[in-house]
Amino acid sequence: MAESMTGFGSAEDSGCRVEIRSLNQRFLDISVKSPSFLNQHEISFRNVLRERFVRGKFDVTISLSGDAAVDIKLNKEIAGRILSSLRCLQEEFAIPGQLDINSIASFRDLFMEPDISYDVAAIKKVFEEAVENLSRMRSREGLLLVREIRRIIDALAAMNGEMRTQSAQAAPEAAARMKERLMSLLENGEIDPARMHQEIAVLAGKADITEEIARFGCHIQQFREVLDSDGIIGRKLDFLVQELNREVNTMSAKSADFKVSKLAVDMKTEIEKVREQVQNLQ
Repeated sequence: MAESMTGFGSAEDSGCRVEIRSLNQRFLDISVKSPSFLNQHEISFRNVLRERFVRGKFDVTISLSGDAAVDIKLNKEIAGRILSSLRCLQEEFAIPGQLDINSIASFRDLFMEPDISYDVAAIKKVFEEAVENLSRMRSREGLLLVREIRRIIDALAAMNGEMRTQSAQAAPEAAARMKERLMSLLENGEIDPARMHQEIAVLAGKADITEEIARFGCHIQQFREVLDSDGIIGRKLDFLVQELNREVNTMSAKSADFKVSKLAVDMKTEIEKVREQVQNLQ
């Protein structure tokens, strides 16, 4: 099933909350924000995402709330030394006042530190649940994208049929223009056979877009086959979009018929819509 590259997934348990946001990007880009004590496990978090996704920008936030097991670790020996030193200073310099807890509070970073008790396995379980929820959302979005792309592709297939009909109708007019050009050469009295054959070849080539129409139809069929396949399809579809656009540009350049040119512009507009949607697919 095709997946969108945009989505959001979250999970929470035992004071640990994980949020993952993903956006479209050509390659895989992962950013993880978590408490410093989890830095040593960041690679394992990244590997989980790498195993599930191939493209996209991922912003991961891991946070611990007040429900997490956080305690304070005291170094009483250092606290005692600080208090003893303050008393010595008070006696030596005759500093008035009474020493209390506030006297050593400003030195708390020296003898107090957070003692965080956490279960890495539990945090990874929450992380994997968030990844699963993200994947589900990306799948739902992908389904909607594929439906929209199919609708546009069907419209392009119908336009290509119109292009085939219009091209056939324009052929007599192209032949008339070719005949008029040849007659203008005949009026000069002498005709260079090589020049005449050259003019015929050039005009005939400009008038005939049958090959481009056929290739466009083949690309449409390939597009549908890729949409029906599983796995990573974004890059394949992006390539086919380029091919569709190339064929339409050639049709427009080769034909001098106004209706063909107008239809080519309409087709390019629809192809651009497809391109925008395809860029969101993994």
